Amino acid sequence: MTRVNVLLLLALLVSSIYLVRISYESRRLFAALDKAQSEERALDNDNERLKTELRSQATPLRVERAARDRLSMRTATPAVTQYVELPAAAAAASQPASQGASR
Repeated sequence: MTRVNVLLLLALLVSSIYLVRISYESRRLFAALDKAQSEERALDNDNERLKTELRSQATPLRVERAARDRLSMRTATPAVTQYVELPAAAAAASQPASQGASR
């Protein structure tokens, strides 16, 4: 009878140690999961902020202002526009090709 009691006591001790270890591991994994979820929320917020910032950076007014200020560009006006004319030989060579394509 005492052998059975000792065996049952040993089984009880082993199972209780196993239960404590499993519960500790469960708490540790839950804390890691919670930390990962909070990091995911922070990354989602950063992603949305960056998308909004990108949309605001790409507005035509901002692009025009950056081109004018940083690159010293200016709008094209007829006064500064230079027209390039085709030489007569190139114009004659391109006419038959375009007339042949339209037939």
